[in-house]
Amino acid sequence: MILVNGQFLARENVHIDLEDRGYQFGDGIYEVAKVYNGKLFRLDEHLTRLARSARELRITLPMPLDELKEQLLKLVEVNKLLDGIIYLQVTRGVAPRLHSFPGENVSALLTAYTKDLPRPLAEITNGVKVVTTEDIRWLRCDIKSINLLGNVLAKQHAVENNAKEAIQIRGNIVTEGSSSNFLIVKGGAIITHPATNLILKGITRDCLEELAAKLSIPFIEREFTLAEAYEADEAMITSTTSEVTPVVQINDQKIANGIGPITKLLQEEFLKLTV
Repeated sequence: MILVNGQFLARENVHIDLEDRGYQFGDGIYEVAKVYNGKLFRLDEHLTRLARSARELRITLPMPLDELKEQLLKLVEVNKLLDGIIYLQVTRGVAPRLHSFPGENVSALLTAYTKDLPRPLAEITNGVKVVTTEDIRWLRCDIKSINLLGNVLAKQHAVENNAKEAIQIRGNIVTEGSSSNFLIVKGGAIITHPATNLILKGITRDCLEELAAKLSIPFIEREFTLAEAYEADEAMITSTTSEVTPVVQINDQKIANGIGPITKLLQEEFLKLTV
């Protein structure tokens, strides 16, 4: 079943208008939330971020967050989802094609669906290779917009180079992955790009910051270069679907001795949050 503005519909009965602004302009926002054993993980945090993205784009959500939360919990239940994701999208709505906002009579369109998706155990266990690419995205990466062409091109660059992820570089500074946050470990401290307009502040990234505080591991938000990443003791990517995935190679450069002790400790502690 698909959730469409409060209604649960069979997939074959869901139709999106050609003049939906998400389809024509990428004028919308989204969230992806993980489901572990039938339970939505950090749903409140995802909804808080959704509301922030909506405010930044001046989109009025079609229902209050508490009502939306109930609908998403029901969506998991009716689809009998055990391990997977919910994809949630809100566009500005359907209106004749003009670049400017439509009138107040146009309401936002909210859709959500579930998908089975197991944990990436092989990647979590063995680590992954990443490649670097220029960060060509717009300057409001903190908004989780459905307009993702820069991310798409970066991810395709990774695919064509037999890598899991593309790590983006703006000027001389590492920002984040095409669909993940990127963190390094040096001298016992976790280092990651500040949560500015140049990155999306990830829910899993926030989890790691909390775990680092619990474990008395310094968590430092500062800019760093690719040269620093090459010299890191450990590296990792984090996201809703990647969880805490070790990075063992950047381009042709191996990272230290592979998967390090801080990464393993964070993986263990993160797993405890999901059960």
